[in-house]
Amino acid sequence: MGVENEKERASAEIVRSSPVSPSEPVLPIVNPATLEKKSEPPASKVHPALYVIAWIALSSSIIIFNKWILDTAKFHYPIVLTTWHLAFATLMTQIMARTTTLLDGRKTVKMTGRIYLRAILPIGAFFSLSLICGNMTYLYLSVAFIQMLKATTPVAVVLAGWALGAEKVNLRVLFNVAFIVIGVMIASFGEIRFVLKGFLYQLGGIVFEALRLVMVQKLLSSAEFKMDPLVSLYYFAPVCAIMNFIVAAVVEIPRIKIEEVYHVGLLTLFANACVAFALNVSVVFLIGRTSSLVLTLCGVLKDILLVFASIAIWGTPVSALQYFGYSIALCGLIYFKLGSEMIKAQFSEANRAWAEYGARHPALRKVIIIGGILFVVFVILGGLAPSVGYDLGSVVGQSDKAT
Repeated sequence: MGVENEKERASAEIVRSSPVSPSEPVLPIVNPATLEKKSEPPASKVHPALYVIAWIALSSSIIIFNKWILDTAKFHYPIVLTTWHLAFATLMTQIMARTTTLLDGRKTVKMTGRIYLRAILPIGAFFSLSLICGNMTYLYLSVAFIQMLKATTPVAVVLAGWALGAEKVNLRVLFNVAFIVIGVMIASFGEIRFVLKGFLYQLGGIVFEALRLVMVQKLLSSAEFKMDPLVSLYYFAPVCAIMNFIVAAVVEIPRIKIEEVYHVGLLTLFANACVAFALNVSVVFLIGRTSSLVLTLCGVLKDILLVFASIAIWGTPVSALQYFGYSIALCGLIYFKLGSEMIKAQFSEANRAWAEYGARHPALRKVIIIGGILFVVFVILGGLAPSVGYDLGSVVGQSDKAT
């Protein structure tokens, strides 16, 4: 007992005699939990679904808007329209850089005159060419067929990366993108209103866009040149606006008439530029509030919605062969962008969520299943018809005969 008491007394003395470190106070002055909470950024009050809806709405609207101006309103000057978009974007980015914090990312970009000449100018040239070709396509092809052709953009990016040495040739990737090509080829064979000139313009736009993306990867891949879409627009819009204006001054401006501008309407052109610029702003928020998976799936959903919008607005005929080919292309596109592991993980998560929903709402689950079956049957029966859509000319002719 005496030995034990001596040990307790000795240990107590050691504890009492230990010096108190100034860096580690006995009683904390501030609760560490409150410090961690204060250091965390405030959570956004806007639900991510709203950013998704805004991006899909703006992305679809600008395509339909451009098609309406260039084709329906007979303003056959796509280069002038593209130049106007870029000039408006240049003005708005300059204003936003001085009045908001949305373009503060440009301060981390180490931009010099040498980098501007070696990277921004050549990339801007391909950006201009892709925009010009993309808008020229609206004069010849339907929105539905254009969206089907755009599914080949990842294929062009892969091939351009291999050609320029940015990526090593991968046969597995080649096999994956082959499904996209096969699907688009089937859809092209099924196109009822195929115009070779428009097809070549769209093909050129896809190639130029692929070269632009690969050049961005090669020339601006380091950390000091990472830009969000709005900062990229800040640097590229002025260069592209000047390049497009030079082309427009030679090709389109000499034959444009002021009456054609007034026919479309100055307010309409202003609204068109606002929608195009708002799309670039929405991309920044969408990327910041969601993930790359959400962005990929939103892009696929947007393309599908545009196909149906083209049918509803312009009566675009779409054959069953096109439906089949486009379905193959979309499946190949999703597999290429997400990969098998990501798809399996998402499917398992969706099955778990669906099972939980069925346990909570069994009646609603049955209604959804029945509605889905009816929708599939409707789509299949519609696809068996020779085409979907209507011919406005024949409808007007029949009404004239009836009267």
